Amino acid sequence: MRLSRADLADFLYFLAIARHGSFRRAASEMGVTTSALSHAIAGLEARRGVRLLNRTTRSVTLTAAGEDLRAAIEGPLESIGDAAENLNRYRDAPTGRIRINVLEDAALLLEPVMPLFVERYPEVVVDISVSNRMVDVIASGFDAGIRYGGTVPEDMIAQRLSPDIPWIAAASPGYLEQHGVPSKPDDLRQHRCVRIRLGNDQLYHWEFERGAEAVAVDAPGSVIVDNSHAAVGFGRKGVGIIYGAEPVLRPHLASGTLALVLGDWVSMGPGFHLYYSGRRQLPTGLRLLIELIREVAPLDRWQASDSQL
Repeated sequence: MRLSRADLADFLYFLAIARHGSFRRAASEMGVTTSALSHAIAGLEARRGVRLLNRTTRSVTLTAAGEDLRAAIEGPLESIGDAAENLNRYRDAPTGRIRINVLEDAALLLEPVMPLFVERYPEVVVDISVSNRMVDVIASGFDAGIRYGGTVPEDMIAQRLSPDIPWIAAASPGYLEQHGVPSKPDDLRQHRCVRIRLGNDQLYHWEFERGAEAVAVDAPGSVIVDNSHAAVGFGRKGVGIIYGAEPVLRPHLASGTLALVLGDWVSMGPGFHLYYSGRRQLPTGLRLLIELIREVAPLDRWQASDSQL
């Protein structure tokens, strides 16, 4: 049976469903409706006379035939995609689509960069998913991810995008006036703290350094958050002491809605890194975004402007 143009398009849809295990998420990646995707797969199965997917109300899994098809076409179709991407090098204006999964705090890098990027490369579509959850970026259909260096998966190629970043504690002036100001990290055990849940579901122990001293405190508190925006909001309202990246807290320290706590105890953490699979060619749009982040270097300028906190 000959391969048709419809088969090629439907194979791409099939691979998206296989990656996500979901018609809805695959449809979002491919830019089509869920019903259109379902219709396309039903047509592929009808033309080939074989069922490729097991569908239930809760999950989508591959049949044995589906597993064989995925193994046979995944590599060749990636090669075709790479060949198409190569043509971008010969265009006056790059085009294409890149999908990136980024940590919430990575807005520090992207906010000053994206206005320039869309001006320079208007035909490149940048699809950004913001999540603090640890996800498999390749299995989820992303071209790359941006996270702090210490959390980048070891099997990925990583490129540094920023210098190391100070991590500090802060609280509202009202909270400190009512509850007192801690003078050393261990004093936090007698305070209310807004605790941090990491992307892997573990509770984070706040880290502090002063000279050669380094301590980690299991900060107490009845409020737990998994994103910086909520932590800052709670801190400003006096819920308790918060902990975060200094660039995230800086505007609120400058406005006076937050005050620095334990200013002589600052922990330096790895800066932002972009990471991607070495098994795939780096899309032109992604390469251009990396270059522009390094050109603008927002956190480099921030670091150079201050000799101390």
